[in-house]
Amino acid sequence: MADSYDVIVLGSGPGGYVAAIRCAQLGLKTAIVERERLGGICLNWGCIPTKALLRSAEVFHQMKHAKDYGLAAENITVDLAAVVKRSRGVADKLNQGVTHLMKKNKIAVHMGTGKLIAPRKLEVTGDKGAATLEARHIILAVGARARELPTARADGERIWTYRHAMTPKEMPGKLLVIGSGAIGIEFASFYNDMGADVTVVEMLDRVVPVEDADVSAFLEKALVKQGMKIMTSASIGSIEKTGAGVKVSIKDKAGKEAIMEFSHVIVAIGIVPNVENIGLEGLDIERDKRSHVKVDDYGRTNVAGIWAIGDCVEGPWLAHKASHEGVTTAEAIAKELGNKDVHPHPLDRRNIPGCTYCHPQIASVGMTEAKAKDAGFAVKVGTFPFIGNGKAIALGEPEGFVKTVFDAATGELLGAHMIGAEVTEMIQGYVVGKTLETTEVELMNTVFPHPTISETMHEATLAAYGRALHI
Repeated sequence: MADSYDVIVLGSGPGGYVAAIRCAQLGLKTAIVERERLGGICLNWGCIPTKALLRSAEVFHQMKHAKDYGLAAENITVDLAAVVKRSRGVADKLNQGVTHLMKKNKIAVHMGTGKLIAPRKLEVTGDKGAATLEARHIILAVGARARELPTARADGERIWTYRHAMTPKEMPGKLLVIGSGAIGIEFASFYNDMGADVTVVEMLDRVVPVEDADVSAFLEKALVKQGMKIMTSASIGSIEKTGAGVKVSIKDKAGKEAIMEFSHVIVAIGIVPNVENIGLEGLDIERDKRSHVKVDDYGRTNVAGIWAIGDCVEGPWLAHKASHEGVTTAEAIAKELGNKDVHPHPLDRRNIPGCTYCHPQIASVGMTEAKAKDAGFAVKVGTFPFIGNGKAIALGEPEGFVKTVFDAATGELLGAHMIGAEVTEMIQGYVVGKTLETTEVELMNTVFPHPTISETMHEATLAAYGRALHI
């Protein structure tokens, strides 16, 4: 007889395991199915271990500039194996944490590959063979994987995806990063700080193209100053592996094509949802043209009892977005099952922050200035530079700025965009403000602690209305 549950979650990433915990909190008998490691890609091969790598690079960068702080640090070297070992150790610790959370919340864990065989049945194939699980509801949280170039598949030796880049067998001498989104730029920043000669190729006309144009321009100048070569409006032709590395045909923005040689290549051109071989076709579950599962605002698919969250549905493809969807979907399921005390709220995509942990850091929420204007808003825009902030100067991090975009008619905060030290920690202030539907008045009347870099957030708001105090 098949094991029976109220909810089965397929996939244990930041969307899946959070959904499972919330289901359990709501009194639902819950199981989770995972084919690799609890915590999914984010915890084991994405968000967390990459931040551990970037922290090592940040410390190394500061050590090389110890003289700027009146300190002496000589003969500084990189032990790449030790850096990677620390990163993997961080991931292992958090994997153990998720395992503990499953036990604490009495969530049954089934290790294996899951496939839908009926609207309420999931077949799990693992080391001990196949088993059938039943549930009143099933949540698909299967995530995504790196998109590869059709002309040059990753081999883990010379051509890497993010996963290979996290456990390198050797330090690249001359590295090509294809794609300048968050993943590409973070690895470019890491390897550049660690001593590699880095070139970034971006098909669009600017790096980090989803960010505000002013942020993109500032970042490109900063990366070039750090020694990177940036090629925008460029395209990749042939990629040929050689004994010593890789030969790549690159066409620049002027249309001139050249063959360049690199020791290694990182391909960071987006993601592909993991929707193959999980039984979607057999149940006629609808997908969009990019193969992402179609869902409503609460995670429902077109098939009753089947839900989907995270990177296998519409973006942005971010861990915190997946976790939020997991809670919403769990509460929607509980409500369908008769719980009158839950009141699920759909995700407001306008209030999802984005963070890029390069050097300098980038963080943003809401509309860029250009998108706000395209949407028909008359805007008030304020910018405040870090050079006007005492804490940033004291830290030796005076490069950066905060930019705010307000609706001129109502004072609504439409967007906020930051680049500089610690902005990934500060952006949540604006996110809370947007969630509370704040206007410029509340932000102006908020007391920001001194001395902190967060004072730039206050000043950027004041600047939008001609009231900045320190510029």
